[in-house]
Amino acid sequence: MSFRSALLAIVLLGTLVHVVSLILMMAALDRRGQKTNFLLARIYAFKYVKAYKEAHQKETGKAGVLYQLWTIGILVALAAALAYVLIRWIG
Repeated sequence: MSFRSALLAIVLLGTLVHVVSLILMMAALDRRGQKTNFLLARIYAFKYVKAYKEAHQKETGKAGVLYQLWTIGILVALAAALAYVLIRWIG
């Protein structure tokens, strides 16, 4: 497996973690009585994430594991994508 292939795999894995954590946050909001719409999740993603973070902070005082996974997943994917583009551009 080449280094570029590994970077692409990291991008895909980070994106998968990002999407799955958003789905789990939406499920947690549904359990708390807040309605979410799966079909409009791409439009209301930041609204759902903010609502999850606020609800979890009220309960525990912390942002929550799913919020951290959501943030870390997209940051890892973006960093790996940037590294892939730079390596492809330079070499």
